[in-house]
Amino acid sequence: MVGGTLRLEPALAFVTFGNGYLERRRNQLGRTLRLEPALAKYVRRKADFSGFVYVNGWQDRHEFEPGSVFQLVRPDINQEVYGLPEYLSSLHSAWLNESSTLFRRKYYENGSHAGFILYMTDAAQKQDDVDNMREALKNAKGPGNFRNVFMYAPGGKKDGIQLIPVSEVAAKDEFFNIKNVTRDDLLAAHRVPPQLLGIVPSNSGGFGTPDTAARVFGRNEIRPLQARFAELNDWLGEEVVTFDDYEIPPAPVAA
Repeated sequence: MVGGTLRLEPALAFVTFGNGYLERRRNQLGRTLRLEPALAKYVRRKADFSGFVYVNGWQDRHEFEPGSVFQLVRPDINQEVYGLPEYLSSLHSAWLNESSTLFRRKYYENGSHAGFILYMTDAAQKQDDVDNMREALKNAKGPGNFRNVFMYAPGGKKDGIQLIPVSEVAAKDEFFNIKNVTRDDLLAAHRVPPQLLGIVPSNSGGFGTPDTAARVFGRNEIRPLQARFAELNDWLGEEVVTFDDYEIPPAPVAA
């Protein structure tokens, strides 16, 4: 995107908040001197809808000149004052993804859960050997490792010694399934092909060729965004925003 002082801020604000603001600064002749981005997080409409105000705390307040602020808004069905981003429906998936990662990390770091249970029912074992085994398992715990539990129940039954992996069976948290499902929800909300984000496919067929996905993404997502940003030209009455063609060069032919 080119256009003098036009920078990335309004585009980032538009996709993040559903609102992008640019203030037109005029010269002494009343012509456009430059365009300054206004932080969408702190820009508010006036109560009478006659203009915009920058409010950052109760002391920092700046009122823009009437008609000097361009608002690029993503429409909302409930009101027409502010825009609404499209990704709101996927926030719960993003939070679930975060919670599963934090839970998994704490699960490994706290080390307060059992790695396995060594269950012994054979009464033929010597008590000294039992005590030595219990002490060895007790001392095997280190920082970040799982706690091992030893249980001695003499009875001489079948399968006198069993190893029960608690951390893999009873404490299973479906981490990978949660990560995959929530990832798919986020990709669907943003409509970004996974191969363009460097995601490794879990199936044998893969995601398809990246260049084809990039062309479809450019046609269905990039061009509509460019058309929205080009609305600034109509508001100013002059062309200040232009775009290069989104092209993917063909792969070189193998010799």
